[in-house]
Amino acid sequence: VGIVLLAMPVFLPIVLALGFDPIWFGIFLVIMVELAQITPPIGFNLFIIQGLTGTPIMKIAVAATPFFVLMCIGVVLLTVFPEIALWLPNTLFDK
Repeated sequence: VGIVLLAMPVFLPIVLALGFDPIWFGIFLVIMVELAQITPPIGFNLFIIQGLTGTPIMKIAVAATPFFVLMCIGVVLLTVFPEIALWLPNTLFDK
């Protein structure tokens, strides 16, 4: 939550000036923050799992790698096809 509160006032005006949809950017930002939570060396979720299970951090990081790869593929798809994130809001608000 903290990184979003710090980043949004800085990046949102830039994103809007570049012509990106703010809903798309919000979804993109949340996914990137989630991605950072499972990425060593500062992956907070990895340390939480280590504290709960006692498993070595490297074993947990290796186990999290497939999820990291899948999320990276999702970010690429979201970047190439922004309609993925915008379809439901556009349908609900009839844009």
